[in-house]
Amino acid sequence: MNKLRFIKDEGSAFYKELNEQIEQYFVQNGLKKTGNAKMFFKIFLYFGLDILFYALMIASDSVLAFYAFYLLMGLSVLLTAFNVSHDAAHGVAVKSKFWNRLLFSLSFNLQGNNAYVWGKNHNESHHLYTNIEGSDIDVLNNPLFRMTESQPLQWYHRYQFIYAPFLYLFYSINWFFFRETLMLFNLSSRTIKVEIPRIEAVKLVIYKLLYIGYMIVIPIYLLPFGWTVVLMAFLLNHFIISLLFVAVLGVAHLSDYVSHPVPDKDHELNMSWPKLQLLTSIDYHAESKFLNWTLGGFNAHAVHHLLPNVCHVHYLKIIPIFKALAQKHQLTYMEMSYGESLASHFRFLKMMGRSEHLIPMRYEG
Repeated sequence: MNKLRFIKDEGSAFYKELNEQIEQYFVQNGLKKTGNAKMFFKIFLYFGLDILFYALMIASDSVLAFYAFYLLMGLSVLLTAFNVSHDAAHGVAVKSKFWNRLLFSLSFNLQGNNAYVWGKNHNESHHLYTNIEGSDIDVLNNPLFRMTESQPLQWYHRYQFIYAPFLYLFYSINWFFFRETLMLFNLSSRTIKVEIPRIEAVKLVIYKLLYIGYMIVIPIYLLPFGWTVVLMAFLLNHFIISLLFVAVLGVAHLSDYVSHPVPDKDHELNMSWPKLQLLTSIDYHAESKFLNWTLGGFNAHAVHHLLPNVCHVHYLKIIPIFKALAQKHQLTYMEMSYGESLASHFRFLKMMGRSEHLIPMRYEG
């Protein structure tokens, strides 16, 4: 990973005052930045739903009930990841470091994905160097998609905005079967090589086998529906999870409004880190109570990137502070409707498939 340096600019002053006012808000209201009673309720709710739907699935007496509970369980697990895993990875779901680590490990590893790999690279790569190729691990180098100017433009990229939704169906299956497995052999579609400690490599394999066991093997063994019915449910579940996952997160950083900064030869960016976060993130309906509850604050992505030490249950109260300070320091905070952000995502795919260079659109808030 290329480590970069930032400069000081108006974003630096904004970030300093933001932290001061956020700290003041929590002190004056006698609150902790970690999860509150609402967060505890959500933790018990989502883990409870995971267990409930699995129990109902494994006790199903009809194919229709089996599919319904299997897919509801998959949706519940995804919402657990949005609402619990993510904040726990940042150490803010609860106050205890131990319980944050445990919640993150349980909720992530039991999905068949390695918590260590994702957590380390999410915090140390994506959050620090958002949208910068060679530094942000979430910048893909997949030959089927062209996401950065440095990637060669192929004739078929002209159609990537059309075939993208079909390939998005395979996002979580690729993550589970190939993405982390290839990392074990230093092979990946990521622009950064990831070294996995031996103990984590062992855990990676064990949890994937466990996941296959309780999602495929146990239902086949205990239920009378046959392996084809179970396998179809497994695939359909991953297709739905993939579309929802990409729909929620894909629009945040892959948009024709956001920047893809390139550092100079001395590995320096001509902007501050806070300004980078504002230039590379799209928020949608940031103050929506429903989306804050269901998506765990992922719809307020710029806010999260700048304040990862704050649990998402506090976002609705601090977003007005965030917006007012961005305006005061004459920084652009990009927020729009979900429909606009989705349209922007596909315009980005279309532009990157037809033009060598990407010039971000001017945001008019």
